[in-house]
Amino acid sequence: MERKSKITRTTKETDISLSLDLDGSGKSKIDTGIGFFDHMLTSFSKHGFFDLDLTCHGDIACDSHHTVEDCGIVLGEAIAAALGTKEGITRYGSCILPMDETLVMCAVDLCDRPYLVFDVDLPAERVGYLETETVREFFYALSYSARMNLHIKLIHGENTHHIIEAAFKAFARSLSAAVTTDPRISGVLSTKGSL
Repeated sequence: MERKSKITRTTKETDISLSLDLDGSGKSKIDTGIGFFDHMLTSFSKHGFFDLDLTCHGDIACDSHHTVEDCGIVLGEAIAAALGTKEGITRYGSCILPMDETLVMCAVDLCDRPYLVFDVDLPAERVGYLETETVREFFYALSYSARMNLHIKLIHGENTHHIIEAAFKAFARSLSAAVTTDPRISGVLSTKGSL
């Protein structure tokens, strides 16, 4: 069974087209108009082995907020759509990821109960054209539209570029583990019998 989805979303602030394959090889084609954000989404695709094609035309002349947040909404919707009933998935995934002086922990539960804990201090206000305060907004929007419990914690780090990149890569590895199927799982992995 293919675990793919295509989502489009158009508002007065952004026009987004996204396709996702959870069982890909890490191929991506990303264009949001924000170079560093493109780099982060490319890293997400590569390190999670997700095929991701995303184009966003947003009001970046204003700032990066709407583009980053709305891409989070659409990526979350795409993850939920590609997972379908979530039968057979391991549900949980976690990763402690180093990047130079930085160490980030991420944990995911694909439980249909959205929640975000983002315990990450970002020293710089901007990396390239990305306002760093939008990183939390991205993960918040994604966690709620995908209906996942998501925790991201900075253990230590100083360089803002490294911290954000480690967060995206740790999330990719955690999600990759959580969407993995296990033949031992009948239905969904829950004592309640549903998520």
